[in-house]
Amino acid sequence: MISHKELFLLNNAQTSTSPNMLEVERAEGLYLYDRSGKSYMDLVSGFAVSNIGHRHPKVIEAITAQLEKYLHLTVYGEFVQSPMVLFAQKLISVLPEQLNNVYFVNSGAEATEGALKLAKRYTGRSGIISCRHAYHGSTHGALSVMGNEDFKQKYRPLLPDVSFITFGKEEDLELITTDTACVIMETVQGEAGIRIASLEYMTKLRAKCTATGTLLILDEIQAAFGRTGKLFAFEHYHIVPDILLLAKALGGGMPIGAFIANREVMGVLKENPILGHITTFGGHPVSSVSGLASLNVILEEDLVKDVAAKGALFKSLLVHPLIREVRGIGLMMCIQLDTFEQVERVSKLCAAEGIVIDWFLHCETALRIAPPLIISEEEIKIACAVILKALDSL
Repeated sequence: MISHKELFLLNNAQTSTSPNMLEVERAEGLYLYDRSGKSYMDLVSGFAVSNIGHRHPKVIEAITAQLEKYLHLTVYGEFVQSPMVLFAQKLISVLPEQLNNVYFVNSGAEATEGALKLAKRYTGRSGIISCRHAYHGSTHGALSVMGNEDFKQKYRPLLPDVSFITFGKEEDLELITTDTACVIMETVQGEAGIRIASLEYMTKLRAKCTATGTLLILDEIQAAFGRTGKLFAFEHYHIVPDILLLAKALGGGMPIGAFIANREVMGVLKENPILGHITTFGGHPVSSVSGLASLNVILEEDLVKDVAAKGALFKSLLVHPLIREVRGIGLMMCIQLDTFEQVERVSKLCAAEGIVIDWFLHCETALRIAPPLIISEEEIKIACAVILKALDSL
């Protein structure tokens, strides 16, 4: 009989020539389990999705209750559906008062698309500024603001009037002018290998956008919901974006995204023309109840409280001659090595020892460390021991 792995390679579209091929039977908390029952500690969180771990009981309870009521009813924005209404209310309650209007979509890439449209529509301008090495999704608009030409050149032409600055370089902020509709930027650059800007830079960025009437879009698709040691990463900088992008951990394991802005700004999508952004499944009721339950878990269990200390423990333990740097903030970190060959080898050795670890789209010489926030100190010590053992074998 043909195996599931063979069927996967035969029938499912592939994103690379070397997929991981881990065949997961189930997942619980911090762990994935293959068909033989072997456990794997998840140090990637499904790429910053499973911040509260896999299949949290309160998330499963919320999903199960919603299944008894209804699934999809109609396109986003037509019917009053309690799941998305209550989820939006909760999100707004934990955000600054300026961010008081939520548009739910399906993914981070669609949140990017919606935000770019909103910025151009509200300002009446066409200029967009993004960062080199940025990643905001891979649909055409999102690809246009990706800061890596290798991933873009085969898909041109893309959006016009897009220019790029270097993340953290203050001199480049002078490129923001009264012709700029928006600056789109990750609060913490993720796929660039976890790059963190200074407080002074982010303060000047906010001031420059305000002075020129440019909307500041902060992408926290990876960084939000406690990953950096704050509920939202922009809190580290004492600034507020004009538009906030969320996805990944937003859904507690279910697919959902959102772009959030001030009610006045968001209002331009309603008319002239109407339906300025359309999404059929945005704010799906099952995803909404899952996301609300996940956010409540983060808040009620105070999962953000120990994130900084857990990140510091990782950094204190990950000391090795082959490690050039352990970069990051909270539980959004990377281990900088010298070559992709080292990264690939360590990843495979760790998998053999039951540790799931990965690398970055724009920084193939670094390993990603982004476990669920529920990881314990003892589990951190076990994970680091396995990583160091793998490095020793190189």
